[in-house]
Formats: sequence, structure tokens, C-alpha cells
Amino acid sequence: MALDLSGRAYRAQRWAARTALAAAGLAVLVPLAYGGVGGVLLLVAGAAGLGLSAVAVWWTLSLRGPLRWAAAVVAVALPAALVALFAATLFWALLASVALWAVAVWSGRYALRGTGSSRVRVMRERKAPPPERPYLIMNPRSGGGKVVRFGLREKAERLGARVILLDPDEHQDVTALARKAVDEGADLLGVAGGDGTQALVAAVAAAYDIPFLVISAGTRNHFAMDLGLDREDPAGCLDALTDGVELRVDLGYAGGRPFVNNASFGAYAAIVQSPGYRDDKIGTSLELLPDLLTRQQGARLTARVAGRTLDAPHAVLVSNNPYRTDDPFGLGRRDRLDAAVLGVLGIRVDSAAEAAGLLLDPAPGGLTILTSPEVVVEADRAEIEAGLDGEALVLPTPVHCRIAPGALRVRVPR
Repeated sequence: MALDLSGRAYRAQRWAARTALAAAGLAVLVPLAYGGVGGVLLLVAGAAGLGLSAVAVWWTLSLRGPLRWAAAVVAVALPAALVALFAATLFWALLASVALWAVAVWSGRYALRGTGSSRVRVMRERKAPPPERPYLIMNPRSGGGKVVRFGLREKAERLGARVILLDPDEHQDVTALARKAVDEGADLLGVAGGDGTQALVAAVAAAYDIPFLVISAGTRNHFAMDLGLDREDPAGCLDALTDGVELRVDLGYAGGRPFVNNASFGAYAAIVQSPGYRDDKIGTSLELLPDLLTRQQGARLTARVAGRTLDAPHAVLVSNNPYRTDDPFGLGRRDRLDAAVLGVLGIRVDSAAEAAGLLLDPAPGGLTILTSPEVVVEADRAEIEAGLDGEALVLPTPVHCRIAPGALRVRVPR
């Protein structure tokens, strides 16, 4: 007898959804029932405290001098006071509520898992013969020295790859190195380095329609993560040289420059241009943010996306396929890399009240989330700062961003 697995999975998801709703409702009702009128007042106090905390954070970022430090104290002390108040007042009811919220989140995530829906389709794998002349570029400084620590060069050479180590003390054009390798007969290009370097070499591989190998030897390795590679084992990525499959994924471009993750414009892009950012990220950000958030410095942006206009956003993030926004545990990740659309996230916050709205409003007016195959970012100046996969650049305006569907053949371990 055949088993209707899809039907069973669907019924399981329906029960998971019901469980999530019931657990979420009980998570609210248990403290209220335990505390009575006091529980209702605590709930109101908690919501008000979250709003005031958001206001304090806004003042911390947008002010200078004693007012900034006073706001910072409030931003830290108020949430701590609320936690202490809830713990002292609700006792076991608070623990029960937290446990119920955990059940609600887990059940909700299970209920949202697809059973063949287009939202969570797995990227299609294609069989492909092993490369005969692979060429790998490795940055020995990337990721705190992962190339040396994991013996990446030695393993790659044992597997028949030609390896070029970048000179840490000399600027080298990785695009030129990749093109030269193709001219010399390379049938695969790979990179052990950061996402910015990955993007440059990936563009060459896409232009010549040869496979590209991602080695997770960078600091964050977001592209490797969304490909499903093990970020803790960069040496394992090299197994694709002998036993691998290919994925067809999209590649993003901003002003003609490639990116595998995202291109950012606005406040963050302006901050990373500062010479002191790499040595003191927090100090540099706190120094520049007041003028950027109050529009005393920085370009005034306009983004045109899918027939809509984002007027004067503080920041615009354009990603190669959209990031997840429906699950707090999945933020910063992409379900797939072959949907042939750019993800667009625009943020505009002009006051403390709007900052509170970002936290409390289920659909805040200052947050815009869209998808489109093309995005145009304009400004009130001839050039604007941009961050492409973490690399600081200055691009002429308007900046045309586009997606190249299926442009990149990525070879991954089977």
C-alpha cells in the first residue's frame, strides 16, 4: 500500500500551526491569569518599556555629549529593570511563559516548512565531471589565517589544483589573476578568502561559463553559508574538486561591479569608508552616526524599485536574492540563491517616535521590504559611497543594480 507522505506532512504542519497559536496565546494568558490586574499593568509596562528603550537607543546614536551618555544609560538600565520587575512579580509564571513561547516558535517554524512549495525548493544539483585544471586563489590573511591553519594550499595541491597565494604586503588584481588563469587553460576558478574577493573571481567564472569553487576561509562566509557549505571546515570544501556537483546560482551587479551577497548604500556605506573603521568600528560609528542620521552629512538617496520610490532612506540594502524576514532565527540568511530577484531593504527613521515604531509596529512605515530584478539608487550628488560584500567603494550615480539569473556555476561537495 502506498503511503501518502505529502498528506501526512500537511496534517502535521496544520497541527504544528495550531500548537503554535495555542502556545502563543497561553504564553500571554498565564502571566495575566497569575498576576490579575497587576499582570495586565505589567504587560502595558513592558510594551511601554520597549518603546522607551528604542527611543533611548535612537538618542544614543543621534546625539553627542552628556545627553548621549544619559540616553545610553537609560537604554541599558530600562530593559534590565523590566526583566527584574517581571522576575520578581511573576515568579514561575514567567518561566512558564518563556517555555510556551519557545514551543510556539518551534511549532511555528515547523508549520512554515514547505512540503514541496516553491518558497523552500532546494537548489537543483547537476552532475559534472571533475575539473582537469583547477586554479585557486588564496588569501593567507583571510579569516585570521585559515589558509595556513587548515592546510588549504597543501590539500588543494594534492588534489591537483594550482594555487596562487596573494601577497599580504602587496595589492594584487585578483580579477586579472583569474582572467590570466582562464587564458592559460583553467577549467575551474576558486577562492579561499572573503566574500568581496569571492565576488570578483566569481564574475570572471561567470563571464567564461566555467565552474566556481567557494572555500569558506573568510571571516563571515555568508555566501558559503547560504550555499550550504560548512563554515567551520574550509578544507572540506576542497572535496568538490574530486567528488562534487554543480549549482546554478544568481549573481548581483551594482554599477557594473559584482556582488555575491549584497550592496549597501547610505549610513552604513558611509561609515565603512572612514579610515578608522577597521581599527575601531564602534567608536567610528558613534562619531559619524549623529550627522548621518540627522542628515547633516551624507547623500540624500532615492531608490526606485518595482514601480515604487523610496524617498530619502537612511540606508538601502540590495541583496543577491532576498534575505529571510519571517523568522527571527533565520535573519541574515537566504532560502535560495536562484530565484532571479534582488531583495531590497530600505530604512528611514527621522525621529525617536519612528525608532519606537520600528520595534513596536508590526508594519512600520520606516521599513520597506521589496523584491525586483532591477533597482536604481539615485542621489543628490555625482558619487555615493557603497559597500559591496563588505568592500568600501565610491560609485557614480545613478547606480543601476541588477540580477544575472543563473549566471554562476558553483561547484560544491556532493
